[in-house]
Amino acid sequence: MDSYIFLQHYWWLVISLLAALLVFLMFVQGGQSFIFTIGKEPINRRMLINSVGRKWEFTFTTLVTFGGAFFASFPLFYSTSFSAYWVWIPLLFCFVIQAVSYEYQNKRGNVWGSKTFQIFLFINGVMGPLLIGTAVGTFFTGANFIVEKGNLVNIGNSTISYWTNSFHGIEAIWSTPWNIILGIAVLFLSRVTGLLYFINNIDDDALRARARKSILPNAVIFLATFLAFLAFLLTTTGWAVDPTTGVVKLEEYKYLHNLLDIPALIVVLLIGVVLVLYGIGRSALDKSFNKGIWYQGVGVVLTVLVLFLLAGWNNTAYYPSLADPQSSLHLGNSSSSEFTLKVMAYVSIAVPFVFAYIFYAWRQLDFHKITKDEMKDKDAHIY
Repeated sequence: MDSYIFLQHYWWLVISLLAALLVFLMFVQGGQSFIFTIGKEPINRRMLINSVGRKWEFTFTTLVTFGGAFFASFPLFYSTSFSAYWVWIPLLFCFVIQAVSYEYQNKRGNVWGSKTFQIFLFINGVMGPLLIGTAVGTFFTGANFIVEKGNLVNIGNSTISYWTNSFHGIEAIWSTPWNIILGIAVLFLSRVTGLLYFINNIDDDALRARARKSILPNAVIFLATFLAFLAFLLTTTGWAVDPTTGVVKLEEYKYLHNLLDIPALIVVLLIGVVLVLYGIGRSALDKSFNKGIWYQGVGVVLTVLVLFLLAGWNNTAYYPSLADPQSSLHLGNSSSSEFTLKVMAYVSIAVPFVFAYIFYAWRQLDFHKITKDEMKDKDAHIY
């Protein structure tokens, strides 16, 4: 494998890891979706909001970093996906109202009332994971775009890629059920992870009991939709790329072949699934166990990492075009130059230090558990 191909695969690994961390950190969104069900009294709602509210910036920062890394390493995907703006505009709106809601719900002069902003947080908690999961589904099921790089020299029309219908991405919701099934799986995964985080982060027996009681119903929906999507993925036809000619063609059981061709991914996937099940199962059944978030969280990162690697590695088109298979995006035709990828690879050496800082900041924020007394302290910094 020459250095350019290695760098393309390396950066897909980095992007996949960021995506996996993002899915885990969406426990913030999942937690927000329980504001009105677990938080039955105003002080309970405030405890829940402060529990996940102290981590919402991690999720937002990871989302921005993921987008930035994608733009720098695979710019053609970035520009092509922006043609699907009816997916990204609602998603952007969801995260804007989240930021506003945390900062203004209890500010002096808030004429809308706290509950209005709490409803905004609930909307973000449901629609954020659902839209992201549905959009990621198109990595496997395809989208309606065409890429014409020759337009770069066309003065009259320099648009490289364009959508072939007027829906501009929103058709992912109804074009195939599997996109929305993955969206539902991500939504209920974030809800389960949010519950596990509440159990770990809040020092209140009543809230922990309500959270523990809600784990199994949400976990059942998550597992049903995730396993259904995984079964679909391993039996469906995928888009393979000829490494010599770059021609894209359909291949039966493509993603299953990817898994079998890279045995290490099978091991990582199995470890991830076992950790997810252990974290969920023990948290639901053992009333004294409050560390399920860490087992399940590591499992989520490993499992999502494998899914993204299956989408891009082993000569696979990670963004298939339904309108023109040869317009499908893969590592070979959508990446930045070798020089750019190499420079960024040196910069990525700093990533472990960033993770170390996040770990340190996380530990400092979680040094004390959320309590009712803290919510009543007028001198404390609370949302």
